[in-house]
Amino acid sequence: MKSESKNQHVGKVTHHELKQTLGTWQLWGIAVGLVISGEYFGWSYGWASAGTLGFVVTAIFIAAMYTTFIFSFTELTTSIPHAGGPFAYARHAFGPTGGYLAGAATLVEFVFAPPAIALAIGAYLHVQFPGLEPKHAAMGAYLVFMALNIVGVQIAAAFELCVTLLAIFELLVFMGVVSPGFQWSNFTKGGWAGADSFSMGSFHGMFAAIPFAIWFFLAIEGVAMAAEEARNPKRSIPIAYVAGILTLVVLAIGVMVFAGAAGDWTKLSNINDPLPQAMKYIVGEHSGWMHMLVWLGLFGLVASFHGIILGYSRQIFALARAGYLPEWLSKVHPRFKTPHRAIIAGGVVGIAAIYSDELIQFGGQTLTANIVTMSVFGAIVMYIISMLSLFKLRRTEPNMERPFRAPLFPVFPAFALVAAVICLATMVYFNFLVAIVFAIFLALGYVYFLMTRHQREAAPADALLEE
Repeated sequence: MKSESKNQHVGKVTHHELKQTLGTWQLWGIAVGLVISGEYFGWSYGWASAGTLGFVVTAIFIAAMYTTFIFSFTELTTSIPHAGGPFAYARHAFGPTGGYLAGAATLVEFVFAPPAIALAIGAYLHVQFPGLEPKHAAMGAYLVFMALNIVGVQIAAAFELCVTLLAIFELLVFMGVVSPGFQWSNFTKGGWAGADSFSMGSFHGMFAAIPFAIWFFLAIEGVAMAAEEARNPKRSIPIAYVAGILTLVVLAIGVMVFAGAAGDWTKLSNINDPLPQAMKYIVGEHSGWMHMLVWLGLFGLVASFHGIILGYSRQIFALARAGYLPEWLSKVHPRFKTPHRAIIAGGVVGIAAIYSDELIQFGGQTLTANIVTMSVFGAIVMYIISMLSLFKLRRTEPNMERPFRAPLFPVFPAFALVAAVICLATMVYFNFLVAIVFAIFLALGYVYFLMTRHQREAAPADALLEE
């Protein structure tokens, strides 16, 4: 199978080129913006199973996994600055089949994350406009930000940086406003899966909460998919990644602790807008601070939503360019030089997910929780394959140019790999139905992969992967 990639035809690449315009600050904005919605919602579902204190333990473990993963992943991103990101690394290391597995997993992650964020946008707007149906608002968000991504990556990245800075400012405002009511006893009451002391049930709850701790950091790796559009990826991407993960760890801890200490945290779990509800404990329902939080809170959701649209479109574009998806999805807009067809295709899937309650709401979980879990399954599988790719390329291509090398190798990538395997096993145990659906997606995709070998052989040569 690996020989497939060596037989590709050379030359027809002009309609597949992306424009190199992104600088370090814009990449940092994408790194943080991709993830920052995870500080606004999603994580509080973890309180329902683990409690506040149990979830802190889970979140610290996941933060360690992401920190070691990002330091290791950055080596791959700078060595192979490719729009396909993990797909490109796995293909380089393990051939077409490895590329398929990483690409399909990444696609699930980035196509299923936006509907969850869009539903949260709808929930926030519904607070201000009770007559507005959240799902219709979610669809409207798709249409607006798909259009913005099509107009151009420079405009999209500048917008992403602005809304990310506003979102960070808003989170700091939230912590400042609720701080007068901060009581550690609120946070610790029933903090071990609803109990005041640790038990085996607490241990069980901490593992069950893993997907929602991952939601704090999910999609930061999407910066890799903007690598072909960076002016100097070998310098700017490491700075963006390291600064990004540090920013997110600090914000995640702050938001979680301040929200839980504001009042009765049990009323904040299993909802899409925990921060406005937490602020109600301090300032009341009709305070101007409440309205400001709702409006500014949208910036965080929009930053992630908009950034992940950029991420999924580049993944679809790269897979189509390499012949893993229909070739017409790899066309870029003749004027804007953006993968407009890939942007629209991912949006269609996301909008369908928003309106698929009966199909996605199962296993006793809410629609949002199942979409989040599906996205996390894709991410964890991709993390495992990426770390395996790093180890494989270190062994088989020791002379590859590596502008950034994973620190404390092999400890950092090994920890990230083992932690990801633990997360995957735990998630399968606690979310078996979602795992089955995820496996069906991969199996159907693999059938398509086997049936379209000729498509990959006819794809344009890719110098980054053919070395």
